[in-house]
Amino acid sequence: MRNGVAREEADGGFSRSDALGTGLTCTTCDYGTKVGNKLYTYSLASPTKIYPHGVLSEDGFYKVVANDTIIWFQLCDVLIFNHDPPRCIDCLDCGGPSRCGLGCSALVAEKIGGREFFLNLTFSYSSFLREGVSGYSVCTTIGRDLNFKIDLTDKKTPKMGVTVTMSSKANGVNCSLSVSIICDSNGVKEPESFEKSGICNYATVLRHPSGCSNIAAHAGGWGWFSILLTILLCCFGTYLVGGAVYRFFFLKIHGLDAIPNLDFWTSIPHRTKMLFISLVQRFRGPTYHHTSSYSSVNF
Repeated sequence: MRNGVAREEADGGFSRSDALGTGLTCTTCDYGTKVGNKLYTYSLASPTKIYPHGVLSEDGFYKVVANDTIIWFQLCDVLIFNHDPPRCIDCLDCGGPSRCGLGCSALVAEKIGGREFFLNLTFSYSSFLREGVSGYSVCTTIGRDLNFKIDLTDKKTPKMGVTVTMSSKANGVNCSLSVSIICDSNGVKEPESFEKSGICNYATVLRHPSGCSNIAAHAGGWGWFSILLTILLCCFGTYLVGGAVYRFFFLKIHGLDAIPNLDFWTSIPHRTKMLFISLVQRFRGPTYHHTSSYSSVNF
């Protein structure tokens, strides 16, 4: 982790240990699904040689700015700001104004018409207009650290990557941020834009090697041998039942004798025993009793 994330700095930021000190721990970001006979598994937070924190931002957050809107988010953990923190007047549901971001995983702020217009879902989703306060804002929590789900980005192309959807709800208003983590073995390309739908639902794209899956063959269903064995057993059962019905109704043979080829089936144990004895004698060689049936004579 870079020094900017490892220690608290004078600009009011705070370290990952501060977040852990509040009882908020990193959640696991593992996901697996079976498609056909293959098992696709993703471990987003697992360290790699180049990316020791997996998909997590080493800065403590990702930041996307577009159309006078700013989104901060972190994957699989809470936001941590050691530089460029959001300066929020409120943010009571996500760390408070002095430590905004602690306790949530995504924040959003908007500017409209030269005045800072921000949505504050904590207080009945009211519009909050402020003028004359430069550099400060009221932020909206759109994702909490323990409230997220993972699914395939494209179910028809499972190796493309996964989508992590964070959400937050207050006073009946649902907000969310969906981050599509696209598999890119060449490196990381951070989000540059986002899409908005509804009141406060956002979506963006992150290209990262952690979005690549591990693929393993999954032994699901029956193999060709099991299918062949099932067919043979069905044919054998049909033969026995059909033959017994024919002999019973048409040939008027009753009892066990109605079973077709009964002598053959009853002789199978004896045939098996003789075959086993023959094999044992073949591997052990002739015994003394078989070498000579005559007794010795002294002259």
